[in-house]
Amino acid sequence: MPTLQNSPKRLKKKRLAAKPSKAVRSKPSGISAIKKAKGKTTTAAPVAETLRKLKKHYPDAHCALHHQNSFELLVATILSAQCTDERVNKVTPFLFARYPTPQDLAQASLTDVENLIMSTNLYKNKSKNLISMAQALVDRHDGEVPQNMEDLTHLAGVGRKTANVVLGNAFNITSGIVVDTHVSRLSQRLGWTKNEDPLKIEQDLIKIIPKKDWVLISHLLITHGRSLCRARNPDCPRCFLFDLCPKRYVKLNS
Repeated sequence: MPTLQNSPKRLKKKRLAAKPSKAVRSKPSGISAIKKAKGKTTTAAPVAETLRKLKKHYPDAHCALHHQNSFELLVATILSAQCTDERVNKVTPFLFARYPTPQDLAQASLTDVENLIMSTNLYKNKSKNLISMAQALVDRHDGEVPQNMEDLTHLAGVGRKTANVVLGNAFNITSGIVVDTHVSRLSQRLGWTKNEDPLKIEQDLIKIIPKKDWVLISHLLITHGRSLCRARNPDCPRCFLFDLCPKRYVKLNS
Protein backbone atom coordinates (compact mmCIF):
# COMPACT_ATOMS: atom_id res chain seq x y z
CA MET A 1 0.00 0.00 0.00
CA PRO A 2 1.60 3.31 -1.08
CA THR A 3 2.41 5.85 1.54
CA LEU A 4 1.03 9.39 1.43
CA GLN A 5 4.44 10.71 0.37
CA ASN A 6 4.44 8.60 -2.78
CA SER A 7 0.76 8.91 -3.69
CA PRO A 8 -0.14 10.11 -7.23
CA LYS A 9 -1.62 13.33 -5.85
CA ARG A 10 1.52 14.08 -3.86
CA LEU A 11 3.77 13.37 -6.87
CA LYS A 12 1.67 15.67 -9.05
CA LYS A 13 2.07 18.47 -6.52
CA LYS A 14 5.85 17.95 -6.50
CA ARG A 15 6.04 18.18 -10.29
CA LEU A 16 4.00 21.39 -10.28
CA ALA A 17 6.20 22.88 -7.59
CA ALA A 18 9.38 22.05 -9.52
CA LYS A 19 8.07 23.44 -12.83
CA PRO A 20 8.96 27.13 -13.26
CA SER A 21 6.14 29.56 -13.75
CA LYS A 22 5.26 30.82 -17.22
CA ALA A 23 6.61 34.25 -16.35
CA VAL A 24 9.98 32.78 -15.42
CA ARG A 25 10.19 30.60 -18.52
CA SER A 26 9.38 33.44 -20.90
CA LYS A 27 11.59 36.05 -19.30
CA PRO A 28 13.10 37.98 -22.24
CA SER A 29 16.70 38.93 -22.60
CA GLY A 30 18.76 41.16 -24.89
CA ILE A 31 16.83 42.71 -27.77
CA SER A 32 13.75 40.65 -26.86
CA ALA A 33 13.68 42.39 -23.51
CA ILE A 34 13.95 45.77 -25.16
CA LYS A 35 11.18 44.87 -27.58
CA LYS A 36 8.89 43.98 -24.70
CA ALA A 37 9.78 47.10 -22.78
CA LYS A 38 9.64 49.56 -25.68
CA GLY A 39 7.06 47.97 -27.94
CA LYS A 40 6.70 49.18 -31.50
CA THR A 41 4.54 51.62 -33.38
CA THR A 42 2.15 50.28 -35.99
CA THR A 43 1.92 53.50 -38.00
CA ALA A 44 4.26 54.83 -40.67
CA ALA A 45 7.05 57.14 -39.57
CA PRO A 46 5.93 60.78 -39.87
CA VAL A 47 7.54 62.20 -42.98
CA ALA A 48 8.29 65.73 -41.76
CA GLU A 49 9.94 64.64 -38.51
CA THR A 50 11.87 61.84 -40.21
CA LEU A 51 13.20 64.23 -42.84
CA ARG A 52 14.15 66.77 -40.17
CA LYS A 53 16.18 64.20 -38.26
CA LEU A 54 17.83 62.77 -41.39
CA LYS A 55 18.88 66.24 -42.53
CA LYS A 56 20.25 67.05 -39.08
CA HIS A 57 22.37 63.88 -38.86
CA TYR A 58 23.51 63.82 -42.50
CA PRO A 59 24.01 67.49 -43.49
CA ASP A 60 26.53 66.52 -46.17
CA ALA A 61 24.54 63.71 -47.82
CA HIS A 62 25.27 63.76 -51.55
CA CYS A 63 25.76 61.59 -54.62
CA ALA A 64 28.59 59.16 -53.89
CA LEU A 65 29.58 58.64 -57.53
CA HIS A 66 32.62 60.73 -58.43
CA HIS A 67 32.06 62.93 -61.46
CA GLN A 68 32.95 66.33 -62.88
CA ASN A 69 30.17 66.76 -65.43
CA SER A 70 26.87 65.28 -66.60
CA PHE A 71 28.53 62.88 -69.04
CA GLU A 72 30.75 61.40 -66.34
CA LEU A 73 27.78 61.05 -64.00
CA LEU A 74 25.76 59.30 -66.71
CA VAL A 75 28.58 56.83 -67.36
CA ALA A 76 29.17 56.22 -63.65
CA THR A 77 25.48 55.63 -62.99
CA ILE A 78 25.22 53.09 -65.81
CA LEU A 79 28.22 51.30 -64.30
CA SER A 80 26.65 51.33 -60.83
CA ALA A 81 23.92 48.85 -61.77
CA GLN A 82 24.36 45.81 -59.49
CA CYS A 83 27.69 47.24 -58.38
CA THR A 84 28.83 49.34 -55.44
CA ASP A 85 29.62 53.03 -55.81
CA GLU A 86 32.99 52.33 -54.25
CA ARG A 87 33.89 49.88 -57.02
CA VAL A 88 32.64 52.26 -59.73
CA ASN A 89 34.76 55.07 -58.29
CA LYS A 90 37.84 52.88 -58.65
CA VAL A 91 37.10 52.18 -62.31
CA THR A 92 35.95 55.52 -63.69
CA PRO A 93 39.24 57.48 -63.32
CA PHE A 94 40.91 55.14 -65.83
CA LEU A 95 37.86 55.10 -68.11
CA PHE A 96 37.51 58.90 -68.13
CA ALA A 97 41.24 59.39 -68.68
CA ARG A 98 40.98 57.22 -71.80
CA TYR A 99 37.58 58.45 -73.02
CA PRO A 100 36.85 61.91 -71.54
CA THR A 101 34.04 62.88 -73.95
CA PRO A 102 31.08 61.24 -75.69
CA GLN A 103 32.93 61.62 -78.99
CA ASP A 104 35.87 59.64 -77.63
CA LEU A 105 33.75 56.88 -76.11
CA ALA A 106 31.62 56.61 -79.25
CA GLN A 107 34.71 55.49 -81.18
CA ALA A 108 36.07 53.22 -78.44
CA SER A 109 37.03 49.60 -78.93
CA LEU A 110 34.58 47.25 -77.22
CA THR A 111 37.43 45.08 -75.96
CA ASP A 112 39.25 48.06 -74.53
CA VAL A 113 36.17 49.28 -72.64
CA GLU A 114 35.57 45.75 -71.33
CA ASN A 115 39.12 45.60 -70.00
CA LEU A 116 38.76 48.95 -68.27
CA ILE A 117 35.48 48.11 -66.48
CA MET A 118 35.96 44.36 -66.04
CA SER A 119 35.81 44.55 -62.24
CA THR A 120 32.20 45.74 -62.35
CA ASN A 121 29.32 43.30 -62.61
CA LEU A 122 27.80 42.69 -66.06
CA TYR A 123 30.77 44.44 -67.65
CA LYS A 124 30.19 43.00 -71.14
CA ASN A 125 26.65 44.39 -71.39
CA LYS A 126 27.72 47.63 -69.78
CA SER A 127 30.53 48.06 -72.30
CA LYS A 128 28.11 47.70 -75.22
CA ASN A 129 25.65 50.10 -73.59
CA LEU A 130 28.30 52.72 -72.86
CA ILE A 131 29.52 52.82 -76.44
CA SER A 132 25.97 52.79 -77.84
CA MET A 133 24.94 55.54 -75.39
CA ALA A 134 27.91 57.70 -76.42
CA GLN A 135 27.13 57.20 -80.12
CA ALA A 136 23.52 58.30 -79.53
CA LEU A 137 24.71 61.41 -77.69
CA VAL A 138 26.90 62.32 -80.66
CA ASP A 139 24.38 61.43 -83.37
CA ARG A 140 21.17 62.73 -81.78
CA HIS A 141 22.15 65.27 -79.11
CA ASP A 142 25.26 67.04 -80.46
CA GLY A 143 27.40 65.29 -77.86
CA GLU A 144 25.40 66.71 -74.95
CA VAL A 145 23.56 64.80 -72.22
CA PRO A 146 19.83 65.51 -72.63
CA GLN A 147 17.99 67.18 -69.77
CA ASN A 148 14.67 65.38 -69.92
CA MET A 149 13.40 61.96 -68.89
CA GLU A 150 12.20 60.84 -72.32
CA ASP A 151 15.46 61.42 -74.18
CA LEU A 152 17.57 59.99 -71.38
CA THR A 153 15.59 56.76 -71.10
CA HIS A 154 15.97 56.20 -74.85
CA LEU A 155 19.73 55.88 -74.36
CA ALA A 156 21.23 52.40 -74.04
CA GLY A 157 21.56 51.26 -70.43
CA VAL A 158 19.47 54.13 -69.05
CA GLY A 159 16.29 53.47 -67.09
CA ARG A 160 14.21 55.77 -64.94
CA LYS A 161 16.50 55.39 -61.92
CA THR A 162 19.61 56.38 -63.89
CA ALA A 163 17.75 59.27 -65.52
CA ASN A 164 16.60 60.54 -62.11
CA VAL A 165 20.19 60.43 -60.84
CA VAL A 166 21.49 62.45 -63.77
CA LEU A 167 18.65 64.97 -63.87
CA GLY A 168 18.67 65.56 -60.12
CA ASN A 169 22.41 65.68 -59.50
CA ALA A 170 23.81 67.07 -62.75
CA PHE A 171 21.02 69.51 -63.64
CA ASN A 172 19.12 69.97 -60.36
CA ILE A 173 15.91 68.89 -62.08
CA THR A 174 13.41 67.20 -59.75
CA SER A 175 12.01 64.64 -62.16
CA GLY A 176 11.37 61.95 -59.55
CA ILE A 177 12.98 60.01 -56.70
CA VAL A 178 15.87 57.62 -57.12
CA VAL A 179 14.93 54.21 -55.73
CA ASP A 180 17.88 51.88 -55.19
CA THR A 181 18.15 48.95 -52.76
CA HIS A 182 18.71 51.23 -49.75
CA VAL A 183 15.81 53.53 -50.57
CA SER A 184 13.58 50.54 -51.20
CA ARG A 185 14.50 48.85 -47.91
CA LEU A 186 14.22 51.94 -45.73
CA SER A 187 10.99 53.22 -47.24
CA GLN A 188 9.44 49.81 -46.48
CA ARG A 189 10.79 49.76 -42.93
CA LEU A 190 9.57 53.28 -42.29
CA GLY A 191 6.11 52.24 -43.44
CA TRP A 192 6.08 54.63 -46.39
CA THR A 193 5.35 51.87 -48.90
CA LYS A 194 4.27 48.25 -49.02
CA ASN A 195 5.46 47.76 -52.58
CA GLU A 196 8.65 46.06 -53.72
CA ASP A 197 8.72 47.25 -57.31
CA PRO A 198 10.98 50.34 -57.59
CA LEU A 199 8.58 52.19 -59.89
CA LYS A 200 5.66 51.69 -57.50
CA ILE A 201 7.84 52.65 -54.53
CA GLU A 202 8.83 55.85 -56.32
CA GLN A 203 5.18 56.73 -56.91
CA ASP A 204 4.38 56.09 -53.23
CA LEU A 205 7.24 58.33 -52.12
CA ILE A 206 6.35 61.10 -54.58
CA LYS A 207 2.94 61.34 -52.92
CA ILE A 208 4.34 62.00 -49.44
CA ILE A 209 7.78 63.61 -49.91
CA PRO A 210 7.82 67.36 -50.65
CA LYS A 211 9.04 67.94 -54.20
CA LYS A 212 11.87 70.16 -52.98
CA ASP A 213 13.30 67.09 -51.20
CA TRP A 214 12.94 64.56 -54.03
CA VAL A 215 16.64 64.66 -54.92
CA LEU A 216 17.90 64.85 -51.35
CA ILE A 217 15.73 62.08 -49.88
CA SER A 218 17.54 59.35 -51.79
CA HIS A 219 20.93 60.59 -50.56
CA LEU A 220 19.63 60.73 -46.98
CA LEU A 221 18.15 57.23 -47.06
CA ILE A 222 21.17 55.75 -48.83
CA THR A 223 23.53 57.28 -46.26
CA HIS A 224 21.37 56.05 -43.38
CA GLY A 225 21.08 52.61 -44.94
CA ARG A 226 24.83 52.29 -45.22
CA SER A 227 25.64 53.60 -41.76
CA LEU A 228 22.88 52.27 -39.46
CA CYS A 229 19.82 50.73 -41.11
CA ARG A 230 21.69 47.98 -42.90
CA ALA A 231 20.01 45.09 -44.69
CA ARG A 232 21.25 42.67 -42.06
CA ASN A 233 21.65 43.49 -38.40
CA PRO A 234 20.26 47.05 -38.44
CA ASP A 235 21.74 49.02 -35.55
CA CYS A 236 18.44 49.93 -33.88
CA PRO A 237 20.00 50.76 -30.46
CA ARG A 238 22.01 53.62 -32.03
CA CYS A 239 19.39 54.77 -34.53
CA PHE A 240 18.10 58.33 -34.07
CA LEU A 241 14.87 57.29 -35.82
CA PHE A 242 14.13 54.63 -33.19
CA ASP A 243 11.06 56.33 -31.72
CA LEU A 244 9.56 56.91 -35.19
CA CYS A 245 10.27 53.57 -36.87
CA PRO A 246 7.48 50.96 -37.03
CA LYS A 247 10.09 48.21 -37.51
CA ARG A 248 12.26 49.03 -34.51
CA TYR A 249 13.75 45.96 -32.84
CA VAL A 250 11.88 43.65 -35.17
CA LYS A 251 14.08 40.92 -36.64
CA LEU A 252 14.36 42.18 -40.19
CA ASN A 253 16.72 39.61 -41.65
CA SER A 254 14.77 36.44 -40.94
